[in-house]
Amino acid sequence: MTTQAPKKKNSVIITLIAGGIFLIGAALLPLLEQARDSAIDVSASIRLPAAANYAAPELSLSDLQGNSVSLEDHRGQVVLVNNWATWCPPCKAEMPALQSYFSLHAGEGLVVVAIESGEAAADVAAFVDQYGLTFPVWLDPQGAALEAFRNWNLPSTYIIDRTGTVVYSWTGEVNLETLETYVTPLLEN
Repeated sequence: MTTQAPKKKNSVIITLIAGGIFLIGAALLPLLEQARDSAIDVSASIRLPAAANYAAPELSLSDLQGNSVSLEDHRGQVVLVNNWATWCPPCKAEMPALQSYFSLHAGEGLVVVAIESGEAAADVAAFVDQYGLTFPVWLDPQGAALEAFRNWNLPSTYIIDRTGTVVYSWTGEVNLETLETYVTPLLEN
């Protein structure tokens, strides 16, 4: 009988240890799932760009005040060109992200040029006021920017580096995380 007591005692200890490990694992599982879900959410929100390597198109339009403006005016800066329309739901959805990104990085040589496709100046001005946009907004009544970039989908976004080369493009809504990931490194050069 004396040999069974240590075996029984060892079995109890092993059972207690196994139970403790199980309880610790069960307690950590929600934390691990939350960390996994958070990592998936962040990576899912970053939109991969289409890589590009071509000279920015020669494009001259008018701003909301009727002044003639050109992409060439911004050579030496990193330029985010966004083709959009006031009636376009994903265009509306991305405007706060574009404004936030511009506010954060304008002092680093970034310019955002939002080119509105086809609406009347008064309608565009009302939209700009409603959304509190402080970056340049150009009018494109004939679709010249859509033609120049050979993309008629809205919204569409292009990144032009300081040398005047289009390096990235997106079709569809972009967000702040995407811009921080892909555009901010260009500002540091």
